[in-house]
Amino acid sequence: MTTEQQVAEQYRHGALERAILDAVAASGRNVERLTRRDLANADEYHLGSHAATAGLANDLGLAGGLRVLDIGAGIGGPARYFAEAHGCIVHGIDLSNEYVQVANALTRRCGLAETVSFGQASALAIPFADRSFDRATLIHVGMNIADKAKAFAEVRRVLKSGGLFGVYDVMLTGDGEIAYPMPWAMSAATSFLETPAAYCALLAATGFAIEKERNWRETALQLGRKMRERTAQQGIPPLGLHILMGPSTPQRMANVIRALEDGALAPIEIIARAL
Repeated sequence: MTTEQQVAEQYRHGALERAILDAVAASGRNVERLTRRDLANADEYHLGSHAATAGLANDLGLAGGLRVLDIGAGIGGPARYFAEAHGCIVHGIDLSNEYVQVANALTRRCGLAETVSFGQASALAIPFADRSFDRATLIHVGMNIADKAKAFAEVRRVLKSGGLFGVYDVMLTGDGEIAYPMPWAMSAATSFLETPAAYCALLAATGFAIEKERNWRETALQLGRKMRERTAQQGIPPLGLHILMGPSTPQRMANVIRALEDGALAPIEIIARAL
């Protein structure tokens, strides 16, 4: 089994769409008339949640009519936000065929299928022509990519000159121990963490100029603490990231919060311009 196959397998649920719709219904919402906000507790599978998504969108200068490629789009939360809130035309790709099917199904239910679509593909072989996009995003995906140089070269190929690439990944920021499982990997076999400096060097080597770097550690910690407090008071909500992560969710979240608190890891945003 290749590394990409291992990555795709670790995200497999088997009945993900049904589980999400059942949780939406249990939350008191109408699954036949979904809005993007109805899915908010589960469709942004990254630290910082919607605050980070909105911040990244603003830093990328998203605006009506821009073509955006969302690499490793998951079940589509950020892509739907980019389209609905900023008027972009968004194409998402993901290794997981199940995630792609669920992303398209939820997008149809939200009435956004004319502006947002998803397909199964690898970041190492992006199935679009040269200079097809104005913007590209990589949101908590690089940790599962060993050959980041090849991925970044592919992004540079499909971006127009002057286009912006927004990376938002968990990166190494200290010497603390990394305990698994983590939200993106059950073990180190599918986890390829790097420092912000390494990301910037690889981006520069593949035709990008670094425009901005932003550390979201404090935001992620604050949201994590609030989530723990809310869960302690109200219990686990019907709809949440536990549907995607499964029974190991408490351990995964505890490990990543501990690493954030220790300073070993941080969610880092990098904005790079295609030269």
